[in-house]
Amino acid sequence: MSIIVRGAIVVLGIVTMLAGLAAIVEAPSQAGPTGLWLVGFGALLVLAPVIERQRYRSEAAEKAHEVPGPGGGEAAGSALEPRFRPTAEVFIDPTTGHQMRVLVDPRTGERRYVAEA
Repeated sequence: MSIIVRGAIVVLGIVTMLAGLAAIVEAPSQAGPTGLWLVGFGALLVLAPVIERQRYRSEAAEKAHEVPGPGGGEAAGSALEPRFRPTAEVFIDPTTGHQMRVLVDPRTGERRYVAEA
């Protein structure tokens, strides 16, 4: 998801929460439940891009805006730091169907995910 789409979703969430709060303040007895639903839904919209962004990527790759690799992991062909060791943990990404290998830094426990061929 591009940064523009993420930003638009967050803005929409904030506007929705503000509309809910306005409904609660203006007519608490009539629009109170609807206002609470709007606030909750707006909060979900604000959190969704944050949660989605956390998928299988290293923080360094996210900050550098690198293109995700297959299955949403590290970019294909990117050289991982030698401190990362492959583990026996393998899973199938439910969205893409790619088989993902988990690599871990034994010292810190930091994990990286790489699609296997």
